[in-house]
Amino acid sequence: MTLSQKNIIIAVLGLLLLAMLVVVSYREAVTAREDATPTAIVSARNKDCVDCHAIETPVITQQWADSTHGIKDVGCVDCHTAKEGEVDAFKHEGYWIATIVTPNDCGRCHEEVSKEFQGSHHASAGKIMASLDNVLGEFAEGTYAAVNGCWQCHGSVVKLQLDEEGLVERRDNGAPIYDHKTWPNTGVGRLNLDGSRGACSACHSRHSFSRRIARMPDNCGKCHMGPDHPQKEIYDESKHGIAFYANVDKMNLDQKEWVAGVDYYAAPTCATCHMSATKSQPITHDPGKRLSWTLRPPVSVRQDDWERKKSAMQEVCAACHIRSFYEGFYKQFDGAVDLYNRKFAKPGALLMALLYKNKKLTPIPFDEELEWTWFRLWHHEGRRARHGASMQGPDYTQWHGFFEVAETFYTKFLHQVEEAAQGDKTILDKMEELLSTEDHQWRHGKLREGMMERIHEAYRKKYGQDVGGAQGK
Repeated sequence: MTLSQKNIIIAVLGLLLLAMLVVVSYREAVTAREDATPTAIVSARNKDCVDCHAIETPVITQQWADSTHGIKDVGCVDCHTAKEGEVDAFKHEGYWIATIVTPNDCGRCHEEVSKEFQGSHHASAGKIMASLDNVLGEFAEGTYAAVNGCWQCHGSVVKLQLDEEGLVERRDNGAPIYDHKTWPNTGVGRLNLDGSRGACSACHSRHSFSRRIARMPDNCGKCHMGPDHPQKEIYDESKHGIAFYANVDKMNLDQKEWVAGVDYYAAPTCATCHMSATKSQPITHDPGKRLSWTLRPPVSVRQDDWERKKSAMQEVCAACHIRSFYEGFYKQFDGAVDLYNRKFAKPGALLMALLYKNKKLTPIPFDEELEWTWFRLWHHEGRRARHGASMQGPDYTQWHGFFEVAETFYTKFLHQVEEAAQGDKTILDKMEELLSTEDHQWRHGKLREGMMERIHEAYRKKYGQDVGGAQGK
């Protein structure tokens, strides 16, 4: 036998041995997976569910097994149980269950939390169904734009699919069929079949219900991002966000009690400021309890009991900042909101109201260009300016915010109002009156004395050009 033949035989034997090792390893892996027992306590009432779903849906089964629920023997039947006769109930493997777990279901164990959450602004997010946002999404854009967009954050009215006789359609196993436009949906303000509002799983990702996930800024960013409410992007820009991402490994995000200055020191997250416990305040599932302004509408308004809420938020600030710092911040923030209201929002809202009152605009939303301009001004640009100021995001406050508000107001909105007025003296006189205030006098060259000369000189020194682009001498 030649050396070459020996090498071939050795190579073949090596490949056979490798193949045998792969097969053995695969079989061991499969056996280990099949024999694996969850870390959870699996009581008799949940055993059938776990045994089946460990095969059918292994990921969520393991997520549950690793969760606090699993460790404390709170299982499938405990959360999904239903009563015979409930509209969404069906009998499955001997148990009456419901597909959707609602805040009422969670409230069987978390009664006070469920009540607080359902009374919160989060749980009322489904009111979008009766808002301009929904008209824009469902009609101007189209139904499935709203189904896949707006409703997935705000929540939809959950409905069951009915047949021609008005009876609930069911699958072969008896499970009710949900209207595909309204389910699946984990919108935080979802309107459930049992009358409850919201979805705990919107923040507490099912089936792990992880504290870590609930406390991560990215969790809030599922909804709080984008051109009209970019809180996530603003947070990332802020010193708070920069500190968090640099020190995420020091945040103790799995800690049961999670108080800034006690359990962690590196940075705050969204949950820190809006929901988590402080040294004197308990955890809250109503993120509005510490908000002194409502920044969503065209004109910002103070919250009810805003002074107490402001004080509650300032206590959060006090874990990291001295009093002069957070009091100074609030003066800056309040000043920005007052400026936006006074200079742009209130004049704009008044002019729009006059146009509608004098029938210069139709009652149909978004059928005229001015309505799109006004909506963009307050709903996108105005919110960015206000939210940027509220969370210490200077770029969003200025370039994504007030700059675009001012540009839209002066170069588009006012001209379109004048065109829509069609010479109506009442509207035009009111516009002139509104623009005669000190806020708008810069348009008539009324700047601080010598200001433009100093600007021109600075540009010539820095760029060799005047502000207008002319070459310096």
